[in-house]
Amino acid sequence: MCGRTACSLGADNLRRACAYRDRRGRRRQPEWIQAERYRPSYNKGPQSSGPVLLSRRHLQQDADSSERVLMDMRWGLVPSWFKKDDPSKMQFNTSNCRSDTMLKKSSYKGALLKGKRCVVLADGFYEWQQHSAGKQPYFIYFPQTKDAVAEGKEGDEEWRGWRLLTMAGIFDCWEPPAGGEMLYTYTIITVDASKDVSFIHHRQVRAGKGTAGQMPAILDGDEAIRKWLDFAEVPTQEAVKLIQPTENIVFHPVSTFVNSVRNNAPECLAPIELGAKKEVKATPGSKVMLGWLKNSQEASPQKKENDLPRWTSQFIHSPSPKKTSADILQQWLGKEGEPAAKKRKA
Repeated sequence: MCGRTACSLGADNLRRACAYRDRRGRRRQPEWIQAERYRPSYNKGPQSSGPVLLSRRHLQQDADSSERVLMDMRWGLVPSWFKKDDPSKMQFNTSNCRSDTMLKKSSYKGALLKGKRCVVLADGFYEWQQHSAGKQPYFIYFPQTKDAVAEGKEGDEEWRGWRLLTMAGIFDCWEPPAGGEMLYTYTIITVDASKDVSFIHHRQVRAGKGTAGQMPAILDGDEAIRKWLDFAEVPTQEAVKLIQPTENIVFHPVSTFVNSVRNNAPECLAPIELGAKKEVKATPGSKVMLGWLKNSQEASPQKKENDLPRWTSQFIHSPSPKKTSADILQQWLGKEGEPAAKKRKA
């Protein structure tokens, strides 16, 4: 599952980091919708708000469906059909949505078949490995280029900073029964954990019982993002084929400082040396990463990201070809078909 993320870029840099080419090949940056609501954080949990990308056509019917906008939405999907006056009264957790059941559960099926697809943005996400001494947190993210910098110059044609992790999500819009402001919320789609991170998600399975670990469905590259967002051009049956585990991730252990969602500081994702004391300490590696993170804030001096050390080799394992959640999903789609949106029982 995915229960904690980080997204530390300021609103302007986040917009620059999400630059894309539209249908005509023009380079564009997504427009913020109510950017003042967005708050960067090194430690975001469910019920907090976070940045997502979506097609402008969801907000403006005559807009080009390939045009993207940024919105700050609450994490934990509230279905549009929810009747109570307080979303916190929901009896079930909707922060994550398993890919193999998302077309069966009424909380997600209706929104998905209506094209309410979004991309959840983050520096990376946290996962905890269970062991005899407790739980060890890890920070998981896209590999970063060696020539990346903390901030590109304002006039740079392309963003040269941290590559954001782009996770497939579903969103919905809920209106209070008594009227009032519309609430936009989202869920992160999850798939079976890839071989690379499966050791973090390892769970004991007794007598055939238990579930495989899950990880976010990551959209790797702008073409995947384009297809997921452009609901007018890419139907659900095609879009869900993008929901697959990925091996293109790296990770490192971090301090248990991140365990409390109240802790919101660069120390949350600073690397630590396993076997050392779990307190936040100024190791050479953490000094470099902390310096890079602090300088990635808007209006900070530039710092080259190639000073950031690599932690991949001692943790990465061989890839796995198995993608059982995706197989189940494709089997379901073959049986259900796109016209399911018209069926009354959601």
